[in-house]
Amino acid sequence: MAKIKLEEDEVQYLIDFVKKGQKSARELTRARILLLANKNKKNTEIVEILNVSRNTVGRIKKRYLDEGLQSALEDKTRTGQPIKYTEKHTAEIIAQACTKPPDGRKKWTLVLLTEELKMREGFETINKESIRLILKKAKLNLG
Repeated sequence: MAKIKLEEDEVQYLIDFVKKGQKSARELTRARILLLANKNKKNTEIVEILNVSRNTVGRIKKRYLDEGLQSALEDKTRTGQPIKYTEKHTAEIIAQACTKPPDGRKKWTLVLLTEELKMREGFETINKESIRLILKKAKLNLG
């Protein structure tokens, strides 16, 4: 791995970054890794001092060299699970929850909503937890 040689303004930025401001623990660790690497500390020394893995040290140094200081400090965006239900689906779920419940029932339950919606196109795989989360986000309480 190539040596890290920070510019003077980068060193000052990292020192200030560590000393003040509300930063995540991971961001602070990354800044400390770069500061120690700039002092010609070996990866094994940095691992011992900061109690992080060797992979973490190598990854942060590589990211600094490849992409620059800001990229080395920040979390990479994560894709997460794609959205299953569109705004139209969400509106349909909320609308169903606001309708009159089936005969013999005082109100809709998550189980009843799930059974009702599964009969509709686009909702074949919906479950009560998905419905609960959609209603919760809409601040709609079934009781």
